[in-house]
Amino acid sequence: MTLRPSFLDVIDVRKHYGAIKAVDGVSLSVRPGEIVGVIGPNGSGKTTLFNTILGQIKPTGGTVEFCGEDITGMSPLELARRGVGRTFQTLQVFGRLSVRDNLIAAAQESKGTMPGRLFARPDAGLRHRSDEMLGLFRLEHVASLPAGSLSYGQQKLIDIAMAFMPAPRLVLLDEPCAGVNPSLVDELLDLLLALNRTQGGSFVVIEHNMDFIMKLCPHVLCMVEGRVLAEGPPAALQANPQVLEAYLGN
Repeated sequence: MTLRPSFLDVIDVRKHYGAIKAVDGVSLSVRPGEIVGVIGPNGSGKTTLFNTILGQIKPTGGTVEFCGEDITGMSPLELARRGVGRTFQTLQVFGRLSVRDNLIAAAQESKGTMPGRLFARPDAGLRHRSDEMLGLFRLEHVASLPAGSLSYGQQKLIDIAMAFMPAPRLVLLDEPCAGVNPSLVDELLDLLLALNRTQGGSFVVIEHNMDFIMKLCPHVLCMVEGRVLAEGPPAALQANPQVLEAYLGN
């Protein structure tokens, strides 16, 4: 079987703070439609890696390529317009806006020009897309409510739906299960698998919930002290003594 070419390539990326090597020569590739998991103990460099890929911080060295284009150090807005989205560990919703308006704002931010957004229709022509995402994330019944009035778990769903609202080709999700009620974790797993299946996007997912990551991701990297300790199918990492010692526990 011929593998599809990768469209995200992280090549020997480094981020050093003086003598501290937060990310130290990490490489990974993601192919269209692939879901890649990134695990590791706290302080292993996972979020710093995301931030260097997504332009939040400038890498000390290495290269990031997307669809064959060098995007190293490119701003998050520029990346969003190329089809790259992300979620953060902390919620990024607008509490006073309705759920629907949160979704519309997320799509507006990554598309068009400022004059185009100022003079567009109130729904920016995104009503149909917002309906689609509200239905997929089972948020139709709260569409008109202020996002800040909802439970943490519901706000987490809004936050993730916002990342997918512009129909990105690649989404980096930073701990999507953090703080989420266990009853909602299975729903989130099903949602991400459905998004991957129906919309064909690729995901890179940081997560501490091992059951979630092993069910979601066919390929997983384990980071320790800024480097990739091991990578491969979930079963291989679960059986790797170094990974067990460093992170999973015996």
